[in-house]
Amino acid sequence: MDFEFYSQTDTGRVRTNNEDSIALDESCAVAVLADGMGGYAAGEVASGMACDFIKAELGRWLREAAENASDNDVRRAMDICVDNANRAIFSAANSNPTYAGMGTTLVLGVFRHGRLLMGHIGDSRAYRWRDGVLQQITKDHSLLQEQIDAGILTPEQAQYAANKNLVTRALGVEDLVLLETHQHELQAGDVIMMCSDGLSDMLRDPQIAEVMAAHSDLASMGAALVSAANDAGGRDNIAVVLVRAQGGVEPAATRSWWPFKRLGGAS
Repeated sequence: MDFEFYSQTDTGRVRTNNEDSIALDESCAVAVLADGMGGYAAGEVASGMACDFIKAELGRWLREAAENASDNDVRRAMDICVDNANRAIFSAANSNPTYAGMGTTLVLGVFRHGRLLMGHIGDSRAYRWRDGVLQQITKDHSLLQEQIDAGILTPEQAQYAANKNLVTRALGVEDLVLLETHQHELQAGDVIMMCSDGLSDMLRDPQIAEVMAAHSDLASMGAALVSAANDAGGRDNIAVVLVRAQGGVEPAATRSWWPFKRLGGAS
């Protein structure tokens, strides 16, 4: 199975700086997206550190491991790389007053033959577009999502709730962070979309699906998604990654793992 990649970031119509970052390693089929937060320019530093660090470290490990690595091996490597990135960001935030309190969300995808290993932290998201149907495959680590899960708010009410961007988990804010990881089956023609909340807050899922349905190539699809988010207000930075699976594969059952804290050990 081969994979086609496309990515785009945009400052949006309100912000003057861009705290969203993206890193792709197409040779290893790795995609990283991060949405930074913090004081002046600190969000840019956090998201940039996360993307650059994880791309370099995980990409190097994947090239060395080649095809001999099992999915469990890759999952463990993802967790270790994210833990190392978290410690680097946390250390920078605590050693430089300019960076105090900085952190970032994270979406990390490793694409393998017939399957996707997806990890995330915070409220940046991943979706799967298959046969005209859009499905969110990550679940936000946010106060709003907890209120929905508790039945305090309906998903419809959540669209208009205040404090939509209060995350309950972020990279670099504490010395330890838990990467939530799941495995998803991939079929030829599937498009995985990773995005920051600058896109998902501006466009509801049916609107995202409508834009994706109107475009067949990834470049025009990505550009149209960014444009639609800006047309809807563009209140935040916008980042989008699109990855299309190409080539035949036998369908496999979707599996999930419980996230784990201890790195390098058995789950």
